[in-house]
Amino acid sequence: MEKTYRIEGMTCDHCVRAVTKALEALDGVERAVVTLPDQAVVTFDPEKVTDEQIRQAVEAEGYRVA
Repeated sequence: MEKTYRIEGMTCDHCVRAVTKALEALDGVERAVVTLPDQAVVTFDPEKVTDEQIRQAVEAEGYRVA
């Protein structure tokens, strides 16, 4: 499954790397393409990872899923 999320609070390449790393660390996430100013396209297995887990991973880095 591929889904697009809007991420609030990203302002630089460091932000993009942090969110990408957090998302790709989740079991079940195959790929995360994060771009400024506010987008993350995540390819994942919905049987292994939920929207809530994705949201929590982003928020743990200090950003917000809108």
